[in-house]
Amino acid sequence: MTNGLPPPAVPALSAPALPAARPRRASALADRLFAWAAKGAALLTLGLLAAIMGLLLVGAWPAIRQFGPGFLTSAVWDPVQENFGGLVMIYGTLVTSLIALVIAVPVSFGIALFLTELSPAWLKRPLGTAIELLAAIPSIVYGMWGLLVFAPILSTWVQQPLQAWLGGVPGLGALLSGPPVGIGILSAGIILAIMIIPFIASVMRDVFEVTPALLKESAYGLGATTWEVVYKVVLPYTRTGVIGGIMLGLGRALGETMAVTFVIGNMNQLNSVSVFEAANSITSALANEFAEAAPGLHQASLIYLGLVLFFITFVVLALSKLLLLRLEKAEGSKT
Repeated sequence: MTNGLPPPAVPALSAPALPAARPRRASALADRLFAWAAKGAALLTLGLLAAIMGLLLVGAWPAIRQFGPGFLTSAVWDPVQENFGGLVMIYGTLVTSLIALVIAVPVSFGIALFLTELSPAWLKRPLGTAIELLAAIPSIVYGMWGLLVFAPILSTWVQQPLQAWLGGVPGLGALLSGPPVGIGILSAGIILAIMIIPFIASVMRDVFEVTPALLKESAYGLGATTWEVVYKVVLPYTRTGVIGGIMLGLGRALGETMAVTFVIGNMNQLNSVSVFEAANSITSALANEFAEAAPGLHQASLIYLGLVLFFITFVVLALSKLLLLRLEKAEGSKT
């Protein structure tokens, strides 16, 4: 009390007003709408895939009925006599993509390893940006550069010396035979390798950087070298991403059109197994002939080639998935 009087009453603080709770019915409806939208997007993707396959089957059916599975093993491509076989194009597509992978995967791995483990800090950003810019170059520019600049260099400094040094070696002579003019399967494979390196290297770099620093530092603390850290820590941890990057590059190589059209030679004959020989690919044949193909067997045969490319891509993706599953199963059995 003050002067015998009671203290003044303190007004009670009122609790802040809480926002009105959303009706449970509206929230449940929103959840159902979101689930339906997500499910619809997934079904739409499957529907588009089925529609593409169905259209290819319908368009290629006259050639399928006429030539059957023999289309895949026949090397004859004669629009005048309406006798078609896709072996040359299938062979060119697979071999050029294989050459591209053999070259691009080690180079991409080295780039990713350097950027994540060995590069000084001031060089990482400009070098990574420069590599990513390679992916932005249009494929037709690669093709023109390959035809006008790279093909003469390949002919003078690679093909002719290799034929002079190794032309008489049994086995290698057949692989290196043919006119050294700078265009052909090897040239197309190298151009494809240059084109897919940015994709594979960027994915590898990103997944390498995801590896926890604690794991790498622990390995270094135990005395591991840089290669041992990458081989025993980084690669096992990022295996799925690395294989995914390689498959991304392979898909780009299988589907590339204009760059391959410029440098592969576009010859529908298979004279030898030489990598110096001019050949053709599925995408190049479609680009060169589809606009001028008459309705009938010629057009149907080209669509048949597109169906074969679709099937090749599907098989490659399925095999990569099976490989990942086997790796995961083997890892589980070890633990």
